Amino acid sequence: MKRLFSTLVFMGAISTSALPGFAAAPIPEFTGGSVPTLAPMLKAVTPGVVNIAVKGRVREQNPLLQDPFFRRFFNVPQGQQYQERETMAAGSGVIVDAARGYVLTNAHVVENAINIEVTSKDNHRYPAKLVGRDADTDVAVLKIEPGRLTAVPIGDSDKLQVGDFVVAIGNPFRLGQTVTSGIISALGRSGLGIEGYEDFIQTDASINPGNSGGALIDLHGQLIGINTAILAPGGASIGIGFAVPINMARRVMDQLIRYGEVKRGRIGVTIQDLTPDLAEAMKTSRTDGAVIARVEPGSAADHAGIKSGDLVIAANGVAVRSGTQLRNTIGLTRIGDEVKLTVDRSGAERAVEVKVELAPQAATTSARKRLMER
Repeated sequence: MKRLFSTLVFMGAISTSALPGFAAAPIPEFTGGSVPTLAPMLKAVTPGVVNIAVKGRVREQNPLLQDPFFRRFFNVPQGQQYQERETMAAGSGVIVDAARGYVLTNAHVVENAINIEVTSKDNHRYPAKLVGRDADTDVAVLKIEPGRLTAVPIGDSDKLQVGDFVVAIGNPFRLGQTVTSGIISALGRSGLGIEGYEDFIQTDASINPGNSGGALIDLHGQLIGINTAILAPGGASIGIGFAVPINMARRVMDQLIRYGEVKRGRIGVTIQDLTPDLAEAMKTSRTDGAVIARVEPGSAADHAGIKSGDLVIAANGVAVRSGTQLRNTIGLTRIGDEVKLTVDRSGAERAVEVKVELAPQAATTSARKRLMER
């Protein structure tokens, strides 16, 4: 499965420790030396990446059914203005909890699904139940029968750096499980108009149709992202792919398992990026951060002492690069929990703890054009 947005196409037991001894093992070379191989790491990880087949049903509006003469001539029942058709799609997923049978994938992979089947690397097939999906982050959680499952260890996407080597694993073009390699090209990509909450990992590891929901893995065998999109002006990969960071996907997964949906958080502020002009006006030498443009009177931020003009430089100990990143952090924090902000106010840093409140229900991002594998 892949999704096209403007020139962008959406592709397609929990552990925090690396797999020991699986970084890069040597194999014999004809000259008597050795060359590195990722085979041992991949042998341990790939059983946790699965193929997903989806049968769905969509309702489409037929213009002919709006014509009263057409309806009268063909005796169409009053009120019948839509027709249904079946759809079939293919994508990928990652087993993240073998004991409970939880699988992470993309929300667009299972959109309109009425039947979902998961196939493991050893060709074992499992009927899957949709636990929940969140279109604004393009994350969905499935549940399959636990037992003979292998989970992919979960890493920490906040520790990634540009230049880190990664591998993408998925089911491109329904060829079967495929591994491609590359590096992290950029972090914190946003403003692409793909989802409501964007903080993408950019990679040049080849991602193609059918990779949606597949794994982006580091060289320690840890899951650091869920592959979701590519930049494709001509409809094919040109080496610019995007993945949802695993830290974001994990927060969404926790809420989907607990509530069946994502309850968005807020603290009552208006946020904007720190631009060069704003930095000059604020007389700061900082180049990254999120500027508090407005604080709602009586809000959680107001009670915590946040002021208009404050520059947020860290949230929960993680450096804040942009307003989008801060918005994502607050929006995906569980309701009632506190977010710890580091604020630069007129050159002086201070720590502020703000309790996250429930945000009003927002309209789901829907301006997306998708191309599914049939």
